[in-house]
Amino acid sequence: MAATFMVRAEEIARDLDISKALAYRMIHDWNAELRAKGYTTVQGRVTRKYYEEQIYGLSESKKKEG
Repeated sequence: MAATFMVRAEEIARDLDISKALAYRMIHDWNAELRAKGYTTVQGRVTRKYYEEQIYGLSESKKKEG
């Protein structure tokens, strides 16, 4: 399956071996951070890029170095 632009709670729960409730809580918190920065968000989803930055510490500068 091709990677999509947005990540849902089910995928986060599976990736991190956590409950869906906790995954939804994480998405809720991340979306609040993004809204505070002026971004538009979708309830129950977060961009794959932001998810990877938050969990794996990936950023553009780190990707280029690696």
